[in-house]
Amino acid sequence: MEQKSILITGGTCGIGLELARLFAKDNYQLLIAARSETELAEAKNLLEKEGAKEVITIPCDLFDFNAAGALYQTVKSKGIHIDVLVNNAGQGQYGLFADSKLDRLMDIIQLNICSLVSLTHYFLQDFVQRGSGRILNLSSVAAKAPGPWQAVYHATKAFVHSFTEALRSEVKDKGITVTALLPGATRTDFFNKAEMMESKIVQDMSKLADPADVAKDGYKALMKGDDMVVSGIENKIQVAIGNLTPDENLADNTRDKQAPVTGK
Repeated sequence: MEQKSILITGGTCGIGLELARLFAKDNYQLLIAARSETELAEAKNLLEKEGAKEVITIPCDLFDFNAAGALYQTVKSKGIHIDVLVNNAGQGQYGLFADSKLDRLMDIIQLNICSLVSLTHYFLQDFVQRGSGRILNLSSVAAKAPGPWQAVYHATKAFVHSFTEALRSEVKDKGITVTALLPGATRTDFFNKAEMMESKIVQDMSKLADPADVAKDGYKALMKGDDMVVSGIENKIQVAIGNLTPDENLADNTRDKQAPVTGK
């Protein structure tokens, strides 16, 4: 049987790395893309020590508009046919919108939306031609509610979720699975990079989900062909209640949860 291949963006840590571990157990050829060559080397070493048959690392800065196209061409130049695409790379920025740096917010949109759309477009065309393929897009429970203190991040995840559901409908009769994974607050480096360690939501680290558990939920949903999965019972309840709550109230509730502990 021909070995299958998976490309995971942001695959050096957190949910991305845990997904790589799961697919390594299925004997997939792993391609992981991230900005840091050091972190890529560390992830490759770890995965190979754990038994991964082949790990290919690709340095790639998806904050750059042209990076998605370059990543696709790099994969093609290696003669590799990707069977699974995981759009995991993403970041947020904590703070009031009016006080935030516009360049940083536009970078978040580029990474979370533009690069994800570009990579999906490139690889989906190959999937359609072959009549098979799987795509897992990292959305978030943030997609289900407006997010004061993270207004742009929540909006990007709402886009990812809507985009994933629409795309799934377009290709569901073409042998292609498109799935959205919606985690809640998870124990990753996300909060540090988003500069939100003072937020109420991360003060009690024991309440943050284990990225390995989130990855398992996403893996199972993708392989079953589900359209989406909300990871975690509490998050499922939160989303269900949110579906019945006016957006204005959801925004106010989120504002209170995400405000700094200091009350800034």
